[in-house]
Amino acid sequence: MKPFWGFVKKEFYHILRDKRTLIVILGIPIVEMLLFGFVLTNEIKEVNVAVCDLSKDDITREIIQKLEGSGYFKVKKHLSNLREVEATFKNGEIKEVIVFEQHFGSKLQKEGNASVQLISDASDANFSNLVVNYTSAIIARYAHDLNKASNSSGIIPQIRMIYNPNLEGVYFFVPGIIALILMLISALMTSASIVREKEMGTMEVLLVSPLRPFHIIAGKVLPYVALSLLNAIAVLLMSYFVFQLPVKGSLLLLMVECLLYILLALSLGILISTVTNSQLVAMLLSLVGLMLPTILLSGFIFPIENMPKILQWLCAILPPKYFIIVIKSIMIKGTGLQYIWFETIMLVLFTILFMGLSIKKFNVRLA
Repeated sequence: MKPFWGFVKKEFYHILRDKRTLIVILGIPIVEMLLFGFVLTNEIKEVNVAVCDLSKDDITREIIQKLEGSGYFKVKKHLSNLREVEATFKNGEIKEVIVFEQHFGSKLQKEGNASVQLISDASDANFSNLVVNYTSAIIARYAHDLNKASNSSGIIPQIRMIYNPNLEGVYFFVPGIIALILMLISALMTSASIVREKEMGTMEVLLVSPLRPFHIIAGKVLPYVALSLLNAIAVLLMSYFVFQLPVKGSLLLLMVECLLYILLALSLGILISTVTNSQLVAMLLSLVGLMLPTILLSGFIFPIENMPKILQWLCAILPPKYFIIVIKSIMIKGTGLQYIWFETIMLVLFTILFMGLSIKKFNVRLA
C-alpha cells in the first residue's frame, strides 16, 4: 500500500500546484452558490411604482409613506390623471401604478370604506402577482390599524392586470426563449467557423489571400445571417400560432430588432472563434458561457429588480437583457422605437464592440 499512498500524495501535490484546477474545484462552487443564492428569491426589493393620487389627503399620503418605508417599493413617478398610466407602463420602468380615488380620506371616514386601484404590468405574470400581493398586504395592514381607531370597514383594493389580464405564462416565457434560442444558435454556428479553418489546415489559403481580417470575418458572418433570420422567423411564427403570443407592435420593427440581435450574436460567436483553438472548446464555451447568463441574468426567469446591485450591474452588460425588453415591448405592449431607443442603441454598441474585438483578435499569422 505504500506505493499507492505515495501515488495519492503525488496527485495531491499536482492538484495544489495547478492553479486552474484549484479554481475549478473550489472557485466555481462558491460562485454558483452566491449566484443562485441571490438570484433565486421570491422576495421583491425597491420595485419602481407610480402613484396617481386623485385625493391628496392625509390618509393617502400616509399609505404612500408606508409603501416607501417598507423597502419593497420606490415611488418613481407621481401621475396627475389616469390618462398617463398607459404611457408610464410603455416606458418599461414602472411595474405598478397605485390609484387613489377622489375624496379617498373623506369616504373612508364618512362611509367606512374607500377603494384603491392597483394596476400592474402583467407581461411578467409571476412578478406582477408578487408586486400586487405585497402592495395589498401593506395597505391591508394600514387599514387594520386604522380600523381599530376609527371603526371604518376598510380599504378595498381593485386589481387590474394590463397587457396580460389572464396571467398567461407564455407572455413571460416565450420572449425569453426567443432571446435564448437566437443567441445560442447564432453564436454556436459561427463560434467554430475560424477554428474549423485552423483544424482543417485551410487557414493558409485565407492568410495568403488579398482579403483583410474584416473581409474574412464579414464573409464568415453573412451566410449565417440568412440562416439565423430563418430561425427568427420560425420561432416568431411558432410563438404566434402555437403559443398565441400576439404581435401588437410593428412587425417591421420587430424583424429589424431581431436582425440586429442576430448580428450581435454572430459577432460574439466569431469573437469566441478567434480566441479558441478547438471546435469543441468553442462550442462548449458558446453553450455553457452564454446559456447560464442568458437564463439567470437577463430577466428571462428572475426579475432583475430583485437582485443585489452588483448583479444588476452585471445584467447591464448582457445583451439578452435588452433584447428581451425589446421583444416584450413590441409584441406585448405594442410600443414603437420611441420607447425602446435606449435598448436598441445598446444592442448596436454591443454589436460594434464584439465585431471590433473579433477583428483585433484575428491573428493574421499562423500560431
